[in-house]
Amino acid sequence: MNNYHKYLHIRDIDRDLGFYVTTVGYNKIDKHTQYPDVSQHPEDHVFSWNKGRILDGYYIVFITSGRGVFESANTAPQVIESGMCFLLFPGIWHRYKPDPAFGWEEYWVGFNGNYPQHVMNRLFDPRSPFIKTGLSKDIMAAFTQLLGTVSQAQMGYQQIIAGTTLQIIGLLNRINLTEKTDNDPESIWVSKAILTLQSELANPIRMEDLAAEFPISYSKFRKSFKRLTGKSPNQYHLDLRLDKAEELLKTTHLTVTEIGYHTGFDSPFYFSRLFKKKFGISPKTLRGSSV
Repeated sequence: MNNYHKYLHIRDIDRDLGFYVTTVGYNKIDKHTQYPDVSQHPEDHVFSWNKGRILDGYYIVFITSGRGVFESANTAPQVIESGMCFLLFPGIWHRYKPDPAFGWEEYWVGFNGNYPQHVMNRLFDPRSPFIKTGLSKDIMAAFTQLLGTVSQAQMGYQQIIAGTTLQIIGLLNRINLTEKTDNDPESIWVSKAILTLQSELANPIRMEDLAAEFPISYSKFRKSFKRLTGKSPNQYHLDLRLDKAEELLKTTHLTVTEIGYHTGFDSPFYFSRLFKKKFGISPKTLRGSSV
């Protein structure tokens, strides 16, 4: 593959949509080659190792061969090897470069907007911006698709590449979560508990009995569950049931009472009260607006 990069003109409509891609590229940096090549990038993206830089946006850099080093205001110098991604966050000083003895191959995508700000800050930590992806075929295919779509620049391509970038973010999040789960037995127990809760939306579950399925006390199970999900087991299960009820109200002709029974609520009044508390609208009102 030949080296390729593109810095995109961002239109008002792209900004209004809340997710827009600013740049994509691929470079193969040979051994003992100056890095970065200042002729390839606009002034606000050029940097030297001595000065580093601060960018206004989010970036994903995927290294597929070679090795190098990365450092930021939030992280000590970190060796970057083939099969790793690192993330750049807006407003955070950073610098990186390939090892002159190895060079490297890099793919990148830059993006910004209100939605990426919400997603990136929720899913990833600027203090730990490294993800060991291996030579993921899915991520490689997504970057290849990005480059191909941008190079063709057909009508509506900005929205297509925004979707592809979101796919990459999702893949990185999955890898990140899997790595954390593999290193945290409590995450495995909580993941199994969530599967049980998802499959028992119509039935009451005694959380003490659920916790007893794992080698952990109920107190520790509850604390671990809340640490990993942000909710207690009971609240998590309740939200699943109410979300399912909302879906059924919008997509089926079941009565409100029947939907309550399907999601584990014996009392229509109790179901309506909890539904309105969560969604700010009663089930009957939502059903009327969905017809």
